[in-house]
Amino acid sequence: MTQAAFFVLTALADQPRHGYGILRETEELSDGEVRLRVGTLYGVLDRLTVDGLIALDREEVRQGRLRRYYRVTDEGVDALVAEADRMAAGAGAARRRIAEGRRAPGTVTSPAPGPGLAGGLA
Repeated sequence: MTQAAFFVLTALADQPRHGYGILRETEELSDGEVRLRVGTLYGVLDRLTVDGLIALDREEVRQGRLRRYYRVTDEGVDALVAEADRMAAGAGAARRRIAEGRRAPGTVTSPAPGPGLAGGLA
């Protein structure tokens, strides 16, 4: 699952949203890391719809413009949970490996405090 698809599904996990609402939510949820362009968003929405992970919830006209609201399907929730679990497991593995590396003999964990032998005060 792409990062964009992950955040679009996450944006729709709590309620249906229209395109602009999804754009805002993905940016907020990702702390600004994911900034989808409109064309990219609709490509992701099309792909998620074809895959059965989201569905059209409703259409309404606001200020003369058609808004399409999308909602996550049960399959979409399952896919989002599976991806979140996969990401959490990967993050856990990385943290364990980092911790093991810091404890490994001969591993430098941080610079030595104060001046060293070659650069000491005379």
